[in-house]
Amino acid sequence: MYDNILIPTDGSEPARRSIEHGVDIAERYGATVHALYVVDLQATNYSLGTEQVERLRQGKLSEMPEVREKADEATAAVARAAADAGLDAVEHVAVGSPHDEIVAYIDDNDIDLAVMGSHGRSGISRVLLGSVTERVVRTATIPVLVVDADDENDE
Repeated sequence: MYDNILIPTDGSEPARRSIEHGVDIAERYGATVHALYVVDLQATNYSLGTEQVERLRQGKLSEMPEVREKADEATAAVARAAADAGLDAVEHVAVGSPHDEIVAYIDDNDIDLAVMGSHGRSGISRVLLGSVTERVVRTATIPVLVVDADDENDE
């Protein structure tokens, strides 16, 4: 049923919580785990400036060690959890709009299930910031398991 499971990650606590769920499902099905980190161009524009964003657009992520290190750490956490469960893992870093890049990765890599964390924002912060997870749920053509940031049933 599930041959390829995507766990998008930004290194946050909700993303870390989704790793356990995603790897557990992958282990049950013997699936390959895909770890995806998306460098958000819009957020990077605000924090690093337009010159850095242009470097990212040109595919020069290697020239930005602080950004690359964060991405590599986040995907490595997913890959380690998969390896600990005896599963194959694929790590990938993309640059762009997170929800667009996640959906594109799903479509391009025969992903059967995405497992994503939710920051649990509501009200005005959700309206202003949007929700990557919500957008993926609405636009992906596969099942998306959403792991709530405040889910206490796991412990």
